[in-house]
Amino acid sequence: MSHSVYIASPEGRTGKSTVALGVLEALAARSDRVGVFRPVYKPEPRDYAVDLLISLPAVEQSYEDAMGVDYTTMHRDPERAHAEILRRYQELREQYSALVILGSDFVDVANPNEVAFNAEVAANIGAPVVMVVSGLDRTPDQIATLAAVSCSEFESHHAAPLALVVNRYDGPDVEAVRTAVTERLGEHTLVAVIPENPVIQAPTVKNLKDAVAGRLVQGNPEWLGRVSLGTVVAAMSLPNVLERISDNYTVIAPGDRYDLLPALYLAQQSGTFPTLASIVLTGGYGPAPAVTRLLEGVQQDLPVLVTDDSTFDAALSIARTTGRLTADSPQKIDAARRAVAENLATERLLGAIDVARSEVVTPMMFEFELLARARGAKKRIVLPEGDEPRILAAAEVLLARGVADLILLGDETAIRSRASQLGHDISEARIVSPQDPELLEKYAAEYARLRAKKGVTLEQARERIQDVSYFGTMMVQMGEADGMVSGAVHSTAHTIRPSFEIIKTKPDAKIVSSVFLMALEDRVLVYGDCAVNPDPTAEQLADIAVQSATTAAQFGVEPRVAMLSYSTGTSGSGADVDKVREATELVRASNPGLDVEGPIQYDAAVDASVAKTKLPDSAVAGRATVFVFPDLNTGNNTYKAVQRSAGAVAIGPVLQGLNKPVNDLSRGALVDDIINTVVITAIQAQAADTATRAGETA
Repeated sequence: MSHSVYIASPEGRTGKSTVALGVLEALAARSDRVGVFRPVYKPEPRDYAVDLLISLPAVEQSYEDAMGVDYTTMHRDPERAHAEILRRYQELREQYSALVILGSDFVDVANPNEVAFNAEVAANIGAPVVMVVSGLDRTPDQIATLAAVSCSEFESHHAAPLALVVNRYDGPDVEAVRTAVTERLGEHTLVAVIPENPVIQAPTVKNLKDAVAGRLVQGNPEWLGRVSLGTVVAAMSLPNVLERISDNYTVIAPGDRYDLLPALYLAQQSGTFPTLASIVLTGGYGPAPAVTRLLEGVQQDLPVLVTDDSTFDAALSIARTTGRLTADSPQKIDAARRAVAENLATERLLGAIDVARSEVVTPMMFEFELLARARGAKKRIVLPEGDEPRILAAAEVLLARGVADLILLGDETAIRSRASQLGHDISEARIVSPQDPELLEKYAAEYARLRAKKGVTLEQARERIQDVSYFGTMMVQMGEADGMVSGAVHSTAHTIRPSFEIIKTKPDAKIVSSVFLMALEDRVLVYGDCAVNPDPTAEQLADIAVQSATTAAQFGVEPRVAMLSYSTGTSGSGADVDKVREATELVRASNPGLDVEGPIQYDAAVDASVAKTKLPDSAVAGRATVFVFPDLNTGNNTYKAVQRSAGAVAIGPVLQGLNKPVNDLSRGALVDDIINTVVITAIQAQAADTATRAGETA
């Protein structure tokens, strides 16, 4: 059965593609095959909203496959258009488990007949409707009236909206809008208000380049997709120009003001001025050869555009340039994701649509689910390696998506300068210096107290705490951060040793261990321990199994534990098998409600046909979800073999057993690995809070 939702509006420029993007990604967390359908479209130019939605990683669909009928057909023969739309919809239902249907765009002009047409389409295909209205330049009463009239029109065609989204609201009182709309529509309609977001609506640097027929003479072409939130016309002296720039602004300057370019580049690198989006040089003058030579040794990513227009004409053209949410601007897409996630109750919406979770769990579904959970109760995650380029790139994405509140350690000016040079917006991040005298003294005193039995003096503590791993761990211990992620440039030992000394293990955990969350093509498995304990004893192996089962449940994987060995059941003997057999019995004794099997071979644990032969009566054999390896050698090699040969996404290592979450990165970690690890850490911190509250009320 395919589940669908129809995103409609009664007018143009409501930003419904923003809502469609958020709803699509919420569906992607539950459904393994999500698709897009645009019942009515303009044949020329190419539909930017469809391009946006099919560009998302969760969607595997061609542009042509998403389209219904064009406006000409709709106006010339509405009956034929309805029939063709219904036929295309039925075809797509067979291909996709969930569909986002994007209503028509009104060609930016409100058309009562078009409203009725969208309502009839929604009624014909039986899709629940999410109505999107614009709150731009409107009072709460005006918005409520528009919402009531729009919903009434759909209701008259038997397509009553189940949700009303007020998008782009630029007024002072969001709650007043929500109250006014709810009073008009009733409590049965889900009402959401999404404030106007300048990043989503702003033009990109490429939009500005096209508006002035400019050419890129310096800088990184990839920066053309970044947004420009405002302009400064440099018709004044340099100090006054610098006073007026803000984050993501474009400076428009006469091309022969050769003093400006080096100064703006210096401001870009300094870390003490906002990060620019671009520089536009007018009059057809590019940088003089001497200036170009001067800048050759410094950061060159900031786009410098040259236009033949005069300064006045260029400023006028740029002021008239508007932006859309398009596939070529990751900055805009992340802002849209966050806007919807923070303001629309997507879980309630999907519940009303009755979208059940698929039994299949793809890597993309798992990733979207984790992101949604992390956003649910944002946690403070400290990143000790604050000036590392991969950390800065990941920080920008995490902040833009609203996943966590980030604390970066290091010198603030140096970090912001580095981020500015690399083009990363980390303005929302808090930056803390490990040399901060007040924090250093407070953390040193606490560390000395914790390690007093080991003979650590206050002076030794002061020296130790200046190490970023110790400083970050103390932030977590003192409750000033909820979790820590490190290891992009430091060794595993350097990252987690402070945790052993300071945070220590949970009362019910004998050791610290780890798991990898292995996202296969159609499911998620948990492998432990693949990173920490070289040769665990039977007691430690049992502890790893219990911890791994708890971690699996924490991330939505029903734990069925396979204690792996080179033999299954009673078929083998020897010290290695006996260790696994003893560990299995210890798990059963301490956790009688947990499904566990061992010793068991990997094939019997994962393959139902093998399990039927070797362990026909086992609740775990053939359907195991948690795999506990007998030693680090076996575990580490197996996870890497599965990762490479089966194309699995390996998330981890996820440390378990500590009182508070700290996780280690590989020094070869990619930006996506860092993002995933921060998300995992944030969810662990949420679980720790829940456990603490449960303990307090018990």
